[in-house]
Amino acid sequence: MSTSSQLLSRRAFGRLAAGVAGAGALSACSTRGGKPSADTPLRIMAINHVWSQAIRRRTKEFEERIGRRVSMTLLTADQLSSSYNVKLNASGTDVDVMMVRALQEQLVFAHNGWLADLSDRVGDDPEFAWPDFQKAPREASVTDGSVLSVPVVTERPALYYRKDLVEDLGGPPRTLDALMDAALELSERKKGFYGYVGRGQRSGAVSQWSSFLYSHGGDFVVGGKSGIGSPEALAAYEYYGRLLAKTGPPGATNMSLEQAMPIFAQGKAAFYIDADAIYSSFLDPKVSRVRESVGFAPFPAGPAGAKPHNIPSWSLGINTFSLLRDDAWEFIRWAASPGMVAELQSDGIPGARSSAWSDPKNLASFPPDLAEAMRINAERGLGYDRPRVLQVGRARDIVGRPLVAGILGESVRPVVRDADAEFAEFLVRDNRHKES
Repeated sequence: MSTSSQLLSRRAFGRLAAGVAGAGALSACSTRGGKPSADTPLRIMAINHVWSQAIRRRTKEFEERIGRRVSMTLLTADQLSSSYNVKLNASGTDVDVMMVRALQEQLVFAHNGWLADLSDRVGDDPEFAWPDFQKAPREASVTDGSVLSVPVVTERPALYYRKDLVEDLGGPPRTLDALMDAALELSERKKGFYGYVGRGQRSGAVSQWSSFLYSHGGDFVVGGKSGIGSPEALAAYEYYGRLLAKTGPPGATNMSLEQAMPIFAQGKAAFYIDADAIYSSFLDPKVSRVRESVGFAPFPAGPAGAKPHNIPSWSLGINTFSLLRDDAWEFIRWAASPGMVAELQSDGIPGARSSAWSDPKNLASFPPDLAEAMRINAERGLGYDRPRVLQVGRARDIVGRPLVAGILGESVRPVVRDADAEFAEFLVRDNRHKES
């Protein structure tokens, strides 16, 4: 689930469910002989997120452009996944544009033939300017040589830090070694204060640990085989484990975003690395005690340099079974156009186009040091923050086991050895599933 998703209440979901049911009845009335009529709406299913809310407020402009009504349903990530499984397993035509996670379900959807190939559409449309999309998110949109989605929301890790605490340390740490040293020093200053806080939950920590892995010179998969048993991966596991074990709060292995973020927001930690999309939480006086002292910096360099992730957290695709694929593409062209991306980014919603990031006026809503950190991380970033496999959840569970061992202060090496063997076997099975 995207870190910046906003969940719906049960009552709101009930209203949406009723709306979906009503839309289904409308579909039966407005489709004749398998062909949509003029009153058939273009149906968009999306995550309830600031991006989708902003787009929905602007759909009247698009309706006038294509002469067709737009029906946009916003759900939580779990509700969205469940709806897709029901509709697409039944070859349903009652969804046209799909908001998807390129790194979570795109491989499965591609394997099942649920996403239309957009390669010709993006390649034959100079006005859409596919090369303008950042390299990492653009590459994440491709599966088996086919463009299956268009990125609309991006995310990178930011180093959040206390400006008042690093002044005598020469500013925010630029390297992982400096981060470790500063976190160790600051954690000793007073009881109940932590040098570093971050995700430590077995599966949930993997996406944030990925940047530590890459910056140590490792990767999840190398040459088609498990890479988590490499010396570089072992060093990344040991580093992350030591950072949280020696300078982090107790119970870190139970911490996901929801538990780690408030600790920094309440002024109880000096450093925190997590998604840049959550930055506004630290500027909100209702929940933050660090709004006057929080600083933002790029991901620190490891032995292999600074290699953070730069991912498309949410993208748009077209349902293979849609009867309105041309109109669906027109919606994507409009919603992900250079002008729209720039407009939304100027409102604080980070997009995937290089042109939007290169224009200072599109970054004015972000704190200046955050905008610069985001720009630098985007240039350096890799387009994935988890193993690129069909069974993503299972892969994260395997990869995350040595993280827990390190945070608990246990010897990481034997756990890495076992996890590496298990992940190697998993990759064989996962590849067989892809070929079946």
